[in-house]
Amino acid sequence: MINLQPYSNPNYFMILLAALLPIMIGLYFGRRLKIYEALFTFSFLVLTFGGDHWHQGVALIIYTIYQVGLTMGFERYRRTKNQTSIFVSTVLLSILPLVIVKFTPLFPNDHSFNIGFLGISYLTFKTVQVIMELRDGTIKEISWQQYLQFLLFFPTISSGPIDRYRRFIKDYDHVPDRKTYLADVDQAVFYLFQGFLYKYILGYIFGTLLLPNVSQAALSQRYALGGTGISWYLLAYMYVYSMYLFFDFAGYSLFAVSISYFMGIKTPMNFNKPFLAHNIKEFWNRWHMTLSFWFRDFIFMRFTFWVMKHHWVKNRVRMSQLAYLVNFLVMGFWHGITWYYIVYGLFHAAAIILNDYWLRYKKKHADQIPHNKWTEGLAIFATFNIVCFSFLIFSGFLNQLWF
Repeated sequence: MINLQPYSNPNYFMILLAALLPIMIGLYFGRRLKIYEALFTFSFLVLTFGGDHWHQGVALIIYTIYQVGLTMGFERYRRTKNQTSIFVSTVLLSILPLVIVKFTPLFPNDHSFNIGFLGISYLTFKTVQVIMELRDGTIKEISWQQYLQFLLFFPTISSGPIDRYRRFIKDYDHVPDRKTYLADVDQAVFYLFQGFLYKYILGYIFGTLLLPNVSQAALSQRYALGGTGISWYLLAYMYVYSMYLFFDFAGYSLFAVSISYFMGIKTPMNFNKPFLAHNIKEFWNRWHMTLSFWFRDFIFMRFTFWVMKHHWVKNRVRMSQLAYLVNFLVMGFWHGITWYYIVYGLFHAAAIILNDYWLRYKKKHADQIPHNKWTEGLAIFATFNIVCFSFLIFSGFLNQLWF
């Protein structure tokens, strides 16, 4: 059986675009072919999780049945007397499979909990979001058919972007007029070619041509120096890896958004010139935006409200700092149970807390601090280097140098 990873090679795009034609023709004539879209999704899930990855396919089926049943059960019983206990239990149960998957690598000889599959994190983010918004009342009702379509929307299933249920269903239930759809197709074509530029040209240059060379040179220089001195190749590795990480992931995200637009679904963008950010807070409003905003809404804000409700911290500044720490620590653990992912999360928590101190100081002494194109350039330069250093931590390359 053919097995293709999403957006992995030219053959994949040829099959994908051919399969999209009936959907596009239907939308052009004002109809959404929902049965065909369901068959389209099923076919590409088989291509992704079939063949050698059949065990991931089985895990996806079990996971989907589990999450749909959990969410629909919560939707039915959320207004009972023990609604808080039911809500907390449902959220914990929804993230349980992901927690098991993240902790499984700590037990490399134990394969009994091999329940992971490509995209489990992003599906979990979707389920938690729906459960929390059902609790809040922002989602009034939900059908299992629409929920299934949202959960398994193929262009974004493996690595996002992370859409929101209400926004997705609004697009799914609404067929754009012909003029609007043609504009969407034009945008989709632009994103598709931009994705090719990012992932297959720039990503290839930085990830395949440059990264192995600078990593080997950094390791060689490290051994030659006997663990002393500055490795300039390590600095080169930091910048090259940062560029590769951006172009590879941004390229993938552009593909996902492009295919979504072809299908009449305006999946939100994931990146907005993040390396032009003036500070670390602005960076997180530009980098992997759907993930950043998900953590803001469902970790940072929820933790803040919980602290306020229980009067744990009265000082609002200290409360926000504690929330940042929890937010980025959770993000670090989500990436993986290794020291460099956790340090990466703590690094960004510290950076954003220090940034808040600076912004408050800057506001208080606005008349004493110059603001012009030179200071803006300095802010962008400093933020860029701070971010690149965090990506060096994230890469795990320091682990190779030190251990």
